[in-house]
Amino acid sequence: MTSTNMVSASSILFPAIAQLLLLVSLILTTNVIAYHHDESSIPSTLDGPFKPVTVPLDKSFRGNAVDLPDTDPRVQRRAAGFQPEQISVSLSSTYDSVWISWITGEFQIGDHIKPLDPKTVASIVRYGKLKYSLTHRATGQSLIYNQLYPFHGLQNYTSGIIHHVRLKGLEPNTLYYYECGDPSIAAMSGTYHFRTMPVSNPKSYPSRIAIVGDLGLTYNTTSTVSHMITNHPDLVLLVGDVCYANLYLTNGTGADCYSCSFSNSPIHETYQPRWDYWGRYMQPLLSKVPIMVVEGNHELEEQAQNQTFVAYSSRFAFPSKESKSPSTFYYSFNAGGIHFIMLGAYISYNKSGDQYKWLKRDLAKVDRGVTPWLVATWHAPWYSTYTAHYREAECMRVAMEDLLYKYGVDVVFNGHVHAYERSNRVYNYTLDPCGPVHITVGDGGNREKMAITHADEPGNCPEPSTTPDKIVGGFCAFNFTSGPAAGKFCWDRQPEYSAFRESSFGHGILEVKNETHALWTWHRNQDLYESAAGDIIYIVRQPDRCPVEVEPPTKGH
Repeated sequence: MTSTNMVSASSILFPAIAQLLLLVSLILTTNVIAYHHDESSIPSTLDGPFKPVTVPLDKSFRGNAVDLPDTDPRVQRRAAGFQPEQISVSLSSTYDSVWISWITGEFQIGDHIKPLDPKTVASIVRYGKLKYSLTHRATGQSLIYNQLYPFHGLQNYTSGIIHHVRLKGLEPNTLYYYECGDPSIAAMSGTYHFRTMPVSNPKSYPSRIAIVGDLGLTYNTTSTVSHMITNHPDLVLLVGDVCYANLYLTNGTGADCYSCSFSNSPIHETYQPRWDYWGRYMQPLLSKVPIMVVEGNHELEEQAQNQTFVAYSSRFAFPSKESKSPSTFYYSFNAGGIHFIMLGAYISYNKSGDQYKWLKRDLAKVDRGVTPWLVATWHAPWYSTYTAHYREAECMRVAMEDLLYKYGVDVVFNGHVHAYERSNRVYNYTLDPCGPVHITVGDGGNREKMAITHADEPGNCPEPSTTPDKIVGGFCAFNFTSGPAAGKFCWDRQPEYSAFRESSFGHGILEVKNETHALWTWHRNQDLYESAAGDIIYIVRQPDRCPVEVEPPTKGH
């Protein structure tokens, strides 16, 4: 009998013993990160709400990162001809399918570019459970994209050929080996491997999920990624802002603040080769560990004919079709007993829009008996107490928070603010035992500076007029009407919904243990891996106390 079954049986006869067995089960299944903590001292959300904590700024830590140059061997092209490079794995909506993506051919940038023809190279993956017997074969589609500017002197860009192939009929929690490329022209990759997600049920979860935002490609990024690799994650969630190509002019000149340094540019330029550098640097990790990405503001990348988000939508494979979404900006997928909802903060989210209608349908279909955990992510946080981007996403919160609360979202992950913050359970700025825990992890290590000032500190409260919502074209952030901050735009102390905040680069690890308990740890880059985590807590679901309201989707939606 498994420890989970023992707990289930004992809970009927001996509640006290059941609680003891549950604690033992959690201790035995907690990975090496928690071994550096006294298990009995790890708090849980049941101990909250917690009094707000602010960790003082470590001024010895360099919070202004430096980008990897194009001369770094980790970002240089090693593939010859049409050999695959920038190989990555991403998930479909269920365990029995994954996407393999890669690029063949070199990008071009300059005044005179000639796009490659995607039809000249096939998109083929050979795969199987035995390394030297890849008996299965799948084909997919290929594309190129351009980044074009209607102004003299700006260099245009055309990508290599981007391939996306979906593998189907896979077994759960199984190691598969694969090669990708075009065998007809002797342009196949080496052999890589990935592991599928476990089957979706309340007893089955990925061991470790790495969650990071605003990653970029700096020397601090390399520290973040090294820490993640040491953690042996089964899945990586990147909650927006990938490579920061839009901090550069098309001639490759970069700056920490684009608008500050290049205020006279006729259009917000980008240096698209940074995407290729990022793909090459990340390949050792992403060729075997699936990554799921949602767009951030730095993926906007405006170009000719008002096109936006082209690189983001072209380079990654998304389970949009599989999750019945019409867009690459929002979709959902399962990872074991977790249902993930990836939402777009830079596309319409009002209640009459397509995203809201899709979200309502998707939430209504979630069977919490199969996937007890419901996790939502998008880029710009609703609950952040830093001056940077303070209450910037208020219109999205006003439009969608009621829906997420109604369906019992357990945890929300965001980026955008370049610091770390974890909330108490909160709903509508009020402490609520059934509200989700909001966690901001926009601290991946990008070139822009860390966020270090808080809106509740004297002189740091921004003017409400500085928080317009560019999506709906109006203002939703107003003075609070009730509570300790009534009549004010900012609190005059760390808000009670903010449990813990610290300015540092790092990443987080989510380990769901069973239907009710998940261990969350946050790691700072400046710490040795073996040292204690910067923040650690058990997030505990209470389905009996917080029942989910189930409502069938409206006909025709």
